Amino acid sequence: MRTYTQLTRDERYQIYEMRIEKKGVAAIARALKRDRSTISRELQRNKGLRGYRPKQAHALAESRRSAKTTHRISEELWKEIDRLLREEWSPEQIAGRLKSEHGILISHEWIYQHVYADKGEGGRLYKHLRCCQKRRKRYGSYDR
Repeated sequence: MRTYTQLTRDERYQIYEMRIEKKGVAAIARALKRDRSTISRELQRNKGLRGYRPKQAHALAESRRSAKTTHRISEELWKEIDRLLREEWSPEQIAGRLKSEHGILISHEWIYQHVYADKGEGGRLYKHLRCCQKRRKRYGSYDR
């Protein structure tokens, strides 16, 4: 399975140079080891009034990327979740309360991920979870 990587600034400058040399989309794609549709979309999305320019194209792409990083859960709400965790509420109870009182849908698993990320950063929220023991296998032998 291949993973997608966005075009870099250097690749945009290479696209610009190859367009000046009158190379086609397929030739540019082969040279950059990218799909033709990636190059075609890049040329359509990021051109301005004076055609495709790499600096402008990179700025447009970056602005689109940053516009998508809006956080659904605000920092104040995470602080409220932290407060409830410190009061020994379970993540399931917190998720239910946020849904009923604020209409905010948040998974209890997301809260657990937040707690364990906090633990990774040296925080102590995990101490307030109800089940603090290591998870043990209950059935069968341990060699499976």
